[in-house]
Amino acid sequence: MLKEIPYNELAKEALEYLPKGAFLTVEARGKLNTMTIGWGYIGVIWGKPCFTVMVRDSRYTYELIESADNFTISIPFGKLKEALATCGSKSGRDIDKFKECGLKTLPAAKVSSPLIEGCDLHFECKIIYKQALDPAGIPTDVDAKFYPKKDYHTLYFGEIVACHQEV
Repeated sequence: MLKEIPYNELAKEALEYLPKGAFLTVEARGKLNTMTIGWGYIGVIWGKPCFTVMVRDSRYTYELIESADNFTISIPFGKLKEALATCGSKSGRDIDKFKECGLKTLPAAKVSSPLIEGCDLHFECKIIYKQALDPAGIPTDVDAKFYPKKDYHTLYFGEIVACHQEV
């Protein structure tokens, strides 16, 4: 059962658990995929609450999110560790992550991409802006550490249109 809550009530807790893994889910062109993220930002942009995510152009999710106008974030507070590991190390091009991990979805209230059942917190996001990182602006040490394959991220700014706590 989902309980709608204001995003800012659990933003701090969401950011605490984000480095431990969350699911970024996108449905576009009749295809569904989820991937594990550990980076993100919750804040206010242009007067709107936003969840900003980063997706490398080498990822299958990138192919989908480029065709989408929304995404969801589902955060399991210390649960679903095996599913997070699989979804962070295997590609949706090669396997059906939902079948492989036994993941089930819940319909979102305001966007077309679904939520991942069994997570504690869900954000529904409408993409309001995207920007590919400019490699020229990345510090050399960061580029060397995080981009040895030169597979840079695109940032997706998602207006938070709904936030739910699973109860």
